[in-house]
This record gives sequence, structure tokens and C-alpha cells, in this order.
Amino acid sequence: MAAAAGPGKCFLVTGPPGVGKTTLIIRAFEALKASNPSLKLQGFYTREIRQGSDRVGFEVVTLDGRKAPLASTTISRFFFFLLLLLQTQNQNPIFTKAQPLKANKYLDWLRLEFINEYLYIYILVVWQSTVYEVANCGEVREDTDLFIIDEVGKMELYSSSFFPAVLKILESNIPVLASVPIPKSGRDIPGVARLKNHPGATIFTLTTSNRDAVKDQIYSQLVDLLNKPQNRLP
Repeated sequence: MAAAAGPGKCFLVTGPPGVGKTTLIIRAFEALKASNPSLKLQGFYTREIRQGSDRVGFEVVTLDGRKAPLASTTISRFFFFLLLLLQTQNQNPIFTKAQPLKANKYLDWLRLEFINEYLYIYILVVWQSTVYEVANCGEVREDTDLFIIDEVGKMELYSSSFFPAVLKILESNIPVLASVPIPKSGRDIPGVARLKNHPGATIFTLTTSNRDAVKDQIYSQLVDLLNKPQNRLP
């Protein structure tokens, strides 16, 4: 059995909404690739979709540039019923209820059994999630140097295959950089609490005053870790 992520190999970034967790993830990713273009990185980040000054949803962007919607306030009722019609022809249902779940004011399309099935039907192209590849194949690619996950949050955890895939990544002993939401009412989402309690986890709490320093700290630690001759056990 693969060893669990060792001490200091699971970097978790948390903080209140809007503090800059995704920005930190993207900047760390860009800096790592600029300093060492041969690094093999997997994963995704989540960013806002805006119409003018209004936030109307979120999309998932893989590190190789593929995109797909995660949640939206602008999807028409006709398109929603079209999705329901299409799912009747699919072996793996997108929704487990007759209506989409709500995450705040956004229509949440992550109530699905397999992430790639949802994405295939949603944008009508073959688009396979990196996380789904891990969940489906049961193995993480051995040549991956770092896995980035932004974020492990409420919307993502609606997927029954998402969190098991995250755990498999941790079990692979590949270093992980991930973002997680701050606790609400003093309590973490169970999946987030499990990640925070992982023996390899180091938690970085962002504020508006420390976010630049934390980004530099995480980048420095990742460079040191990834430059080691063996940053993973065989």
C-alpha cells in the first residue's frame, strides 16, 4: 500500500472568502513553472465568472488550461431541463434529485456520480477531470511532482467521487497544495476537518495583511521539497 503523505507534504491554505486563496494558488503555480518548466503538475483551480461587476458563478480550470462551469446563476430553465433529458441517456446520472442543489445563490451542478460525465454533458465536449482520472483509475500518475486542488469545499464535496480521489492523492505520497474554506460557526465541513487532521498537513491561514508573506513561505517550502532527490517514497 502506498505511504501517506509525509510531514510537510500537504499544504492547506484557508481563510475567509475573498482573502486571496485562489490568487495564492495561481501565483504559486505560475512561479513554480517559471522557475522549473520541467515540473509535472496536476490539478485544478476554481475562479469566478463575472458579468461586469457582478459575480454570476464559478468555473474549474485545469493546470493544462481546460475549463468547465462549476456553478452559475445564469443557466436558463430550458437548458436545465435539456440536461435532465440528456442524463436519461447516460448510465451515470448527473443529479441524484429532481432538482439541482443550491450552494448559496448558485445553481450547483456537482451532484453527480462522475465528474467527467457531468462535464461532458454540461459543455457537450469530451473533458476529463484530472481528479476523476485518479478516482477512476485508482492510481495517481507516478511522474507527478505536485498536485494542486483549489478547492476542497462545499460545492466540490457534493460529488461522491471527489473526496475519495483527494484521499488517494494523499495516499500516493505526492505533495499537495490545496485550499479549504474557513470554518463556519466554528465547525469545519467533515471532509475538510479530515484533511486538516491529516498527519502530513500544514495549515496556512490567510489574512489581508499576511497573504504576500504566506505565498512566499509556501513557494519557498515547495521549492525546497520538490528539489529534493526523492520527494516521494517509491
